[in-house]
Amino acid sequence: MSKYIIFKAEDASSEQWKSMLLAHTGACTDILAEHYDSSTLPLPAPGYRLREFHKIEQFVDPNFPGASTHSRIGDWEVTKVEEYPSELPINEFETIIICYCRYLPVNTPLEPLPKIQTTHKLQQV
Repeated sequence: MSKYIIFKAEDASSEQWKSMLLAHTGACTDILAEHYDSSTLPLPAPGYRLREFHKIEQFVDPNFPGASTHSRIGDWEVTKVEEYPSELPINEFETIIICYCRYLPVNTPLEPLPKIQTTHKLQQV
């Protein structure tokens, strides 16, 4: 089942809005994250928290300089989940899920992300 999951802020203070700007326009948004999911995992439920990703310079892999190096359990917590199944026979997503989130800061440690694995196929000429 293909799902489009949108994490949306319920209410945000003026300080929180500063971190909720669209990169390409600078406009404010209340969309915290979007996930495209085709797994059979259960939907996020109230209490679920988004992860935050960070790049710590001393741990950057030179082959992937823009990649995050660490993550932590984030400050946005899901409070309500709404599911909207598609009624169209042919649609990119079978269901759209909106997860409403509240800002509830927590003090969680940064955890290192696993190294990025690549495979190289050598082509014989």
